[in-house]
This record gives sequence, structure tokens and C-alpha cells, in this order.
Amino acid sequence: MWKQAIEDAVAKTQRNVSAHGLTYPHIDNDQKYDWGENNDWIEGFYTGMLWLCYRYTGDEAFKKAAMEQGSDFRKRLDNDIALEHHDIGFLYMPSAFAQWRLAGDESAKRLALDAADKLLGRWRPKGNYIQAWGPAGDEKNGGRIIIDCLMNLPLLYWASETTGEAKYKDIAFIHAEQSLRYLVRGDDSSYHTFYFDQESGIPLGGGTHQGYHDGSTWTRGQAWGVYGFALSYRYTRDPRFLEASRRLARYFIAHLPEDHVAYWDFDAPIEAGTPRDSSASAITACGLLELIGHLEEGDGERAYFQEHARRMMESLVKRYATIGEEAAEGLIRHGSYSVRTGNAPDSCMIWGDYYYLEALLRLERGFAGFWYEIK
Repeated sequence: MWKQAIEDAVAKTQRNVSAHGLTYPHIDNDQKYDWGENNDWIEGFYTGMLWLCYRYTGDEAFKKAAMEQGSDFRKRLDNDIALEHHDIGFLYMPSAFAQWRLAGDESAKRLALDAADKLLGRWRPKGNYIQAWGPAGDEKNGGRIIIDCLMNLPLLYWASETTGEAKYKDIAFIHAEQSLRYLVRGDDSSYHTFYFDQESGIPLGGGTHQGYHDGSTWTRGQAWGVYGFALSYRYTRDPRFLEASRRLARYFIAHLPEDHVAYWDFDAPIEAGTPRDSSASAITACGLLELIGHLEEGDGERAYFQEHARRMMESLVKRYATIGEEAAEGLIRHGSYSVRTGNAPDSCMIWGDYYYLEALLRLERGFAGFWYEIK
């Protein structure tokens, strides 16, 4: 099953490269992509898919296309195009870091390190956090953190390992601690975002940007937490992060519908037509497979997490994937971007495609994604 799904994903990615050249898939409301420039937070996932396809097939055409896009990421950083946010890791780990890791390109390594410096610039020492969106002092978002940022911290951890400079890891570690303290609730659910007073650093309270309400559990946020805390454990070996990943994973699994593909928010009323978020289940499958790798052989939860990762992926392959649909550009349907604002509540999500392919390659070949260096 996994091999067939991978081969279909590779073929679709190949067709997308042929049809759309160096443009990038942006989210559309009609189960397709709107192809355009490198100016959003999501482009790294597409370039990462090219690198995943290259790693699987060895086809130089994927490598060539990915490296051409790598030049585009250098231009974007040099010209500071739409980078006033925390998603620098999402952009530069699957692109520049992957290019260095798979092609040995030293200029790509330099680009990834420069991107880490850009992310480091979002550190706010008064509150000990990495600001999610907007410039320093922004009236609305200056004191805001976001659970998604856990998946961007690997860029800083890796930069510290590579340069020997502790500042990158120190900041990533403190931000992960703050995320654990303020974004993870006592029942193992999570806030999407949390606010601090910008001047005093005093914690103010949790909220949401894309969830059902401020106190609800947005499923993709919970997914970022499952995977992100597992990655912080990989880099730091702090057992609190491993336990946090377990906790969020248990909650995610316990609140899944029968087919193991999450609705967009765990607290949203379930009615006919309530949007799913297939990308949340794809991310969590990757997170579970990462988590399992850090558990001892005799750990009683290893089999439990493995079983549910497989169930998620089996459901995505059998019920949500566009396998055999030659006209389809996306790999899995029924992802949601922002149901709350009506922005693509039911469509293909490029990050969903990326994590779906990453999970398939983990299951079939033991290939991890581009969030750490394989020694």
C-alpha cells in the first residue's frame, strides 16, 4: 500500500514540476493549487517534496528543480520578502537544509544558517519567547507566541550544532519551555496561541487565530505540538519534551473520529459538512513515528502509537488520497486552512501533501524528513 501511494505521489510531483516550472503551489478554495511566487509561509514544503522525491528515486530532474528553487530562497532572504513571521524553519529546512544534506551544497548550508539568524531576530528577551507574527512592538501580535513555532525550532537547534554557538539552542530551548508551560493545558490539549505583556513579559492568557474559539483545541495546532515536542526532545534530550509529545499524542488519538482523520477543531460541533483537516492527521502520523523512535523497546505505548500512526495513514491513502487521479495536483483532499475565516476550509494543503509523503517514506523506507541531520 505504501509503495503504490509513494509512486503516485512521485508521479504527481513530477507532473507539477513539468506543468508549473519554478512557481509554487498556493492554497485555493477548489481542491487545487493556485501557482505563484515564493512569498508565503508554505513554499518550503513544495521544495521539500522535490527533495523527498529525489531521495526516493535518485532522479536528477527532482534535484535540479529543487536546487533551482534553492536560488529563489536565497533571493527571498536577501531581499527580506514576506519574512516577518516565525515560519522561517518551514521555509528553509525543507529547502536550503535539505539541499545541503542531500546535495552537499555548502552555499545551501550558508543559506540555512543565515535563515537561522533571521529567525533568531524574532527573540523577545523581555518575555523569553519568539514572536509569532509581525514586527517587534506590533500592537496586536508583539506579545504573541504560537504552537506552530515548535516545528521551526529545529532550524535553531541545528544551527547551534553546526556553528558551535550556544545562543541558537539556548533560545530554542527556552521557547520550547515557554510553549510547554503556556500552550499545553492540564488535560493535554493545547492553545493555538498565547499572549504576554510586551514590556513586562507577564503572561496574559491563551487564544486562537484559526481554532473554533479561544479555549478550543485546533487540531493542526495539536499536531504541531506532537511532532514539535518530539523534535525538541531529539535535540535536547530533556524528558519533559518527550512527555509533552506523548501527552498531546494521547489526546489527539483519543479525540479522533472513527476513520482517524481529524476534524478541523476537536471542540467544533460535528454536523454534516463539518470540515476535516487531513493535514493534521498527516502531521501527527509523522510526529508519532518520530516519537516512537525515542521510546524504549519495552515501552508499553510504542505499539499503541505505531498502530494509530498506521491507521491514520491507511485512512488517508484509502479515503483521502488522489491516487490514480492524473488531473489532481494535490496528494490528499479535505485539508483545511482557516475554517474560522472561510479561507480554504476544504481543499488540498501543500503542507498536508508534504507530511503525507514524509510519513509514507518513513513507513516504507525509514526515511525521515528534513528537521534534523542524519548522522
